[in-house]
Parts: sequence; C-alpha cells; structure tokens
Amino acid sequence: MCVIFFAFEQHPDHPFILLANRDEFFDRPTKAAGYWEDFANVYGGRDLQGGGTWLGVTKSGRFSAVTNFRDPSAPPGTRSRGDLVADYLKSDQPAREYLVKVERNRNEYSGFNLLIGEIGKKRELFYHSNRAEGIRELTPGIYGLSNGLLDTPWPKVVKGTARFAELVRSGEMSNPNFFDVLSDESLAADEDLPSTGIPYEAEKAISAIFIRTPGYGTRCSTILRFERNSEWSFEERVFV
Repeated sequence: MCVIFFAFEQHPDHPFILLANRDEFFDRPTKAAGYWEDFANVYGGRDLQGGGTWLGVTKSGRFSAVTNFRDPSAPPGTRSRGDLVADYLKSDQPAREYLVKVERNRNEYSGFNLLIGEIGKKRELFYHSNRAEGIRELTPGIYGLSNGLLDTPWPKVVKGTARFAELVRSGEMSNPNFFDVLSDESLAADEDLPSTGIPYEAEKAISAIFIRTPGYGTRCSTILRFERNSEWSFEERVFV
C-alpha cells in the first residue's frame, strides 16, 4: 500500500472513510479482496507470498492498513509488514494494547506506517511507525499517508488530501469521485520531489498517486466507508 487518504469524524453519515492505492511489484502473488477462508471474520486482499494483507476490515468494525516507509539504506526486516495488519484483524486485542506489542517488536520489520482502529460501539483510530517514536491516537480530521510519516507533505499526499477533503466537505462523496482521486497519474514537478535515497528517475516515476511503471505500479484501488450504524462497504478495483 503506497498512498492512503482518510477522514475521521468529518461527515455526519460516515464516521470513517478511507481511500487507498496498493503499489506493488506485478509478479508478487496476490488474492483480491474477500472474506478469508481461514478467518471468516476478516475481509480484505491477501498477499500470497507473505500471508498477510495491506488493508482489511472485520465484521465487527476493526480495520487496519499499512504502508512501507521508504528508506533504501535501512536493513530489511525479518518479518512481513503484512502481518501487522493481519494479526490485528485476527485478534480481539484492543488497538492501543496491540500497538504496545508492535512497538516492542518494531525492529523485526522493515520501515512501516501502521493505521489501526475500530468503528463500532467505540470509535478510535491510532497510528504508529517504526521510524518515529510513540503511539499516536488520532483526533477527528482528514489525513494523508504515503511512504513517509503521516502527513509528510509529499506532492501526491498534499494534492490527494486536498481533493479528498473538498469532496467530503461538499458532500460529493460518490465512490466514482473517490476513485477519480486515486486515479491521478500526474507526476510531481522536479523541484517538489522528495529525496528518499532512490535515483531521480524512480523518484519521479512513483511521485504520482496512481503509478504506472514496467513491472511495478498501482495494483488495486480501494474505498472503505463506515456508516453511522457501524456497517461498512468495501469496493476494490483490481488492475494487475
């Protein structure tokens, strides 16, 4: 997962809305979103190589998503980041308690940004990265997350968050409008590119919200919406 936009308690009918693109190598085996055969309470895609997922939700309203933190100079972790999402969804452990455990084992993973929460009888949303200190409980607002820390102002984060916020505040919240946000292929200007330790050509190519490069790019787009009654809808468009 490489870019996520989400709104928490920003609309009277939808306490949580999440838009996400998953960017991955095209040859990594993947299963499209659905209920899991081995954990029937969990709905989401499946990484068939690592066994975890990049984004999922449960029947009871627990949800989680992960993005990579881009740092090519860092040593790779020994565990799959997709387990961070899957293990939370498969458990009934409170979100903060779960993140305390994650924080203790943070060095076992390559760089990650983890978003977890619950929209049900209680509404809570947390963020944690092993490239920053502490566990952050998020307050109501509209946020953007890519492969830096939460709300790091990369061009695609700034652009996508602004467009998403405009749709939420105007009430024009159809899924087609949300997918339009996720389908933006425009590249950032050279002077606005982040410097993350990869070659210029790669930094430029992956500066779009929707990425197209040989062998790597946006493989699916997802809209997750919660209603006030805690019911949710999950729409996924798969491209590769």
